[in-house]
Amino acid sequence: MKNFAPLAERLRPRNLDEVVGQQHLVGPGKVLRRMVEQQQLHSMIFWGPPGVGKTTLAQIMAQSMDRPFFALSAISAGVKDIREVIELSRKAGNAVVFIDEIHRFNKSQQDSLLGAVEKGEITLIGATTENPSFEVNSALLSRSQVYVLEALETHDLIKLLSDAIANDEVLKQRSITLQETDALLQLSGGDARKLLNLLELTVSGIANDPVLITNALVQENAQKKIAIYDKDGEQHYDIISAFIKSIRGSDPNAALYYLARMVDGGEDPKFIARRLLISASEDIGNANPNALLLATACFQTVTMLGYPECVHTLSQTTVYLASSAKSNASYMAFKNASRLVRDTGNQPVPLHIRNAPTKLMKDMNYGKDYKYAHDYEGNFADLEFMPEKLIGKKLYEPGNNPRENEMRTHLKNLWKDKYGY
Repeated sequence: MKNFAPLAERLRPRNLDEVVGQQHLVGPGKVLRRMVEQQQLHSMIFWGPPGVGKTTLAQIMAQSMDRPFFALSAISAGVKDIREVIELSRKAGNAVVFIDEIHRFNKSQQDSLLGAVEKGEITLIGATTENPSFEVNSALLSRSQVYVLEALETHDLIKLLSDAIANDEVLKQRSITLQETDALLQLSGGDARKLLNLLELTVSGIANDPVLITNALVQENAQKKIAIYDKDGEQHYDIISAFIKSIRGSDPNAALYYLARMVDGGEDPKFIARRLLISASEDIGNANPNALLLATACFQTVTMLGYPECVHTLSQTTVYLASSAKSNASYMAFKNASRLVRDTGNQPVPLHIRNAPTKLMKDMNYGKDYKYAHDYEGNFADLEFMPEKLIGKKLYEPGNNPRENEMRTHLKNLWKDKYGY
């Protein structure tokens, strides 16, 4: 079986009549069918979950109108690739340019498409699993029609399985009975491509006929062999958890491994960068304040570059955070403060540090006896800031690292009698 293309590719529909699902778009009299019948095509964006036919519909639309078809994946393509495809499209004339995962293009990458779309040099078909209102820039969106693809129903998915067993030239050579489908449907998560390839993998794991497909067989023969990264499922949370815990545990090797798992799985780079920002504050904090600066720069760079160039920045930041000194002292201090607020309620702010914008407030002693710290030696004035009932409550305990030990010494010199640093 390995001598053939994957089952999902072998069974890819060749015309609208073969498409399973999406009848609101391809059924008789519906918008995409009318386009094919009238041989009219405009730029559009297909928005829907994975494996529901976005790529297939783009190919069918182009082939049905005898248009040159060029495809790019936003995960791996940069501005240079876009320009090369646009130039090829100009030479070919009347071409369709298909951009898979178009939401992963940053603004500059999306802008590089705009001129060719405006001039009619290309007909753009984008595919996205994310809401294009948020992920596609307004200029490009205004020049494209958005069509929403719906998740495939259970009966659609079972029909795909039955048709594959009955009609695929490779599977027809085997004696296959589809007894149970729950495991196939659950593991594929409604993704038709994953469903068909999972079926093929299950069958290929059985050497001799007959093949009786049961839930147990699918789990035994398929789950073991597939390294699944489902960005919307359990693996999404397991991998990001392992990534952050590896950084927290100062293991750059493991952190890079899980980073590669996420990148290879098509995870949104901005999601990864946001997690790095959280880690920089929660797990490193004032042990190395530069970590937050680098993580912030990483997020900005990822936003500007997108895949594939931003991988270098994600890798650099991951290694830096994993290799940095760690402290959660600030994080724990805030938790202590939150607990104190919950336990003691809204204690009144001391009068001497209240704001006094009006005469009435001044007459009520708002701001009276306040000491401006910069008017005193060492920029410090011995003044009480906590509410009266909370005087002496200590929330922040510096971590045991060079930078926070320095902070501890400084605070001890100021507050040794009050907080005992």
